[in-house]
Amino acid sequence: MQQAKEISNIKETALCLDLDGTLIRSDALFESIFQLARVNPLLLFLVPFWLIKGKPNLKEEIDKRIDFKVDTLPYNQELIDYAINERKNGRKIYLATASHISIADKVAKHLDIFDGVYATKDGYNLKSEKKAKVLNEEFGKGNYVYAGDAKVDFNIWKDAAAAIVVSNNKSFVDTVNNKFPVEKSFYKEVNIFKKIIKEIRVYQWVKNLLLFLPIILAHTLGNVTDLTNVFIGFFSFSISASFVYVLNDLLDLDSDRSHPRKKNRPLASGDLPIQIGIILVPILLITGIGLSFLLSQKFQIILLSYIVITTAYSFSLKKVPILDIILLATLFTSRIVAGAFAANVDLSMWILAFSMFFFMSLAVLKRYTELLVMKKKNEIEAKGRGYNIEDMGLLLSMGPAAGFLSVLVFVLYIDSTQATGLYSEPKILWLITPVLLYWISRIWHLSVRGKMTDDPIVFTGKDKVSYVVGLIIFIIAFLAA
Repeated sequence: MQQAKEISNIKETALCLDLDGTLIRSDALFESIFQLARVNPLLLFLVPFWLIKGKPNLKEEIDKRIDFKVDTLPYNQELIDYAINERKNGRKIYLATASHISIADKVAKHLDIFDGVYATKDGYNLKSEKKAKVLNEEFGKGNYVYAGDAKVDFNIWKDAAAAIVVSNNKSFVDTVNNKFPVEKSFYKEVNIFKKIIKEIRVYQWVKNLLLFLPIILAHTLGNVTDLTNVFIGFFSFSISASFVYVLNDLLDLDSDRSHPRKKNRPLASGDLPIQIGIILVPILLITGIGLSFLLSQKFQIILLSYIVITTAYSFSLKKVPILDIILLATLFTSRIVAGAFAANVDLSMWILAFSMFFFMSLAVLKRYTELLVMKKKNEIEAKGRGYNIEDMGLLLSMGPAAGFLSVLVFVLYIDSTQATGLYSEPKILWLITPVLLYWISRIWHLSVRGKMTDDPIVFTGKDKVSYVVGLIIFIIAFLAA
């Protein structure tokens, strides 16, 4: 390992910091593209044409159409603290980035630690050799230290007094240490595989267990063919849902970073590079749809409808109050429809009616909980959503009411011809009624007290009382059969 050369007067050595992957644990160009998508998704079709004229043109065109948000970017606080300390010791600090000058200026103004900014402007993309040329002209070879994170920075480090290396890759850090004098290393170990698993939200796949509900209610769970088809449908739906989760996270970077829990998501926090998120999107989409071709055409139609609605939801529909709630309930219900199509069993209108009201209650609960968190933070509205604090009363009226209506549907089902055809003692099913009323009332009670997470499905998966309630319902249904 080479040590940074001794410098008689540290104040005479400029400290130049790169932006992408160094000062921020993200990439400003990709961030700006997704901010552009939120402004108008159709503008994404123009990106390739702008890029044909070069990256500087692409950056200029995007800059004309967005007001880039810098306050929520995933900053590398350790590097910032180091730069602040060096500045206190009299060292000059500069931002040197290939990002557009408008973005660089905003970052510099936000952090207020820089003595100057060098960035892409007037068609000159300040990257690699071009950046080295500018820094050499400004400070002279060997009179600056450069902080970077990638192999393209080798062209700058060869002329710098020393390198500051920022990376999650231990072998890259070792390579830089062996090739250049190193002033300091900022290494954070990140298991990319674990971050991908977390990002695609495998734990959320529990929602797709709803696909098994039709064969359970039709009493055909023991049919190997039906069970196999539903398993295929389960993975098809789950992987497709993961596609939507990743896409949604890429579009929601700003609002997620303002959320107390969502800011820790791999893409929002910077633990998972945006580039990997972009790669995951087509892989998950193709895999999810590919599995559907092993099943019926009806299943394929419901899966494609689910993908289209959830994608539209991610881009804009989630911002439309009330409609977003109804769509969430519809998407949950579509899982039940998909399960019936996968196994080719009859679909009861009773279960569809019950599902719409039941999941509408949970969707309202999700929005109510988000607003409750905002209220505790003295914020007026939830970012990226169409609700504000004044809507809490309305949501509190709608949510429990929808839940109780689902119980009413269940009670009416007990005396239906479908129930009498499937159960020898359908009247025993009535005992499920107070259990459902208790569970719905309980989760709303917990929510009002601020003890509910913003995802009631995930909460249920970790709640012991919910497991007991589920067991009781199962026993009653078994006795009725």
